[in-house]
Amino acid sequence: MALTRRHVLAGALAAPAVLRFGGSAAAATTLKISHQFPGGSLDEGDFRDRLCRKFAAEVEKRTGGALKAEVYPGSSLMKTNAQFAALRKGALDMSLYPISYAGGEVPECNIGLMPGLVSSYRQGMAWKTAPIGREFGDFLASKGVMILTWLWQAGGVASREKPLVAPEDARGMKVRGGSREMDLVLQAAGAAVLSLPSNELYAAMQTGACDAGITSSTSLISFRLEELAKHLTTGRGKAYWYMLEPLLVSKAVFDKLPKDQQDTLLAVGAEMEAFGVAAAMADDVTVAKVYENAGARIHDLDDATVEKWRAIARVTAWKDYGDKTPHCAKFIKLAGDVQA
Repeated sequence: MALTRRHVLAGALAAPAVLRFGGSAAAATTLKISHQFPGGSLDEGDFRDRLCRKFAAEVEKRTGGALKAEVYPGSSLMKTNAQFAALRKGALDMSLYPISYAGGEVPECNIGLMPGLVSSYRQGMAWKTAPIGREFGDFLASKGVMILTWLWQAGGVASREKPLVAPEDARGMKVRGGSREMDLVLQAAGAAVLSLPSNELYAAMQTGACDAGITSSTSLISFRLEELAKHLTTGRGKAYWYMLEPLLVSKAVFDKLPKDQQDTLLAVGAEMEAFGVAAAMADDVTVAKVYENAGARIHDLDDATVEKWRAIARVTAWKDYGDKTPHCAKFIKLAGDVQA
């Protein structure tokens, strides 16, 4: 029988593991990194995509090409909400992923977007070496997922018609909060809530299904919400909304790699954190300029307003989370021990 192109393609699709990991010691391993954000380059575009590309380039360099990574932006490899489960099963190698998106599957993950719990980048990054970071990292590993790069982002609010600054502004508005816990706070403030990933926020606001969206400064820029918003509440300086959005690797995939390649992933992942913090903080400032140039009114938070949001969170989101599971109760306590 003649070997046709169709037969070759069919054979390739039937044996992805052979293509990825190779049949000989000399074959390179290629990891796939998925995320939901717009694609760019090493030097331009959404910094989360750039972080993944920088990570991939450095890993390939340090391993002499034995370990490579390909970046798939814009949920082009798989849908956003499917990525965490795929990591757990080893069906996806890596993802830069808002950890709270996994809260429906693993409730403990909602600690990663707990309103009012983290109030600065310094406090968030301190989790990594504090008991909360070690305990949460071990817990994720038990679920089949490992954190390579700790990344926190402050959030702001883009709104179509009226500003959303203080809790009293939320009454009667339809708002995307970004996590179950943020939704509980918004509902307590009188808002209706929508649950959807940030890459679907533009369409929801464009159709009027959503009056305001809370998301990271970088997403407020990358998803072009300034085209729809008349008001922006920034996260520069002060914020009640900080999201843990780490670079993750499937433990099943990680465990199959040789020790030297595992060490490279861990080392490069840790080194990406300085870039991530600096880029996130820069976007907190840049987003205000982008929206101001588009004609939106800019609003900043003060201590009193942040405390209003935190006061609601303590009796709604924090309590709800702490009552979910023994792990949740432990995590909320340990996180509270990390000083601002």
